[in-house]
Amino acid sequence: MKIKFVVVGKTVEKYLIDACAEYEKRIKKYIQFEYIVLKDLKNASSLSHDQVKEQEAKLLEPYMTPNTYRIILDEHGKEYTSVEFSEYIGRKMANLGKDITFVIGGPYGFDPKISALADDKISLSKMTFSHQMVRLIFLEQLYRAYTIMRGEPYHHE
Repeated sequence: MKIKFVVVGKTVEKYLIDACAEYEKRIKKYIQFEYIVLKDLKNASSLSHDQVKEQEAKLLEPYMTPNTYRIILDEHGKEYTSVEFSEYIGRKMANLGKDITFVIGGPYGFDPKISALADDKISLSKMTFSHQMVRLIFLEQLYRAYTIMRGEPYHHE
């Protein structure tokens, strides 16, 4: 089994790049993991929000195939505590028999076509975070999920 993490647009802040790289390295100790960064849209500033989402959907579609369990990170998705998220990942790993792909869209959210292709939707919080911060928060939570599954001391209750 493999986990893929697909995001639209590169992270530009060095401190976030470094932190994401650190958690990516940590996650790879537990599972095959691929962090896929799709190119930023050219001329996005000249497009409407809906046009941006439509163009991003074209970039995301190749990763939304039925041979993987597709989870989008969306503000309207289900929220979990860290322990619940760990249990969720554990159940998916045990029962799916296929890879899991987590997807973060662009700053305007997902085109309805991508939402329709998703098998599940998860929200990290009711709060709003910058598009680039969400990547770090998600990676940290994924790492935390694996440490919880293993009973390691990273997570304290």
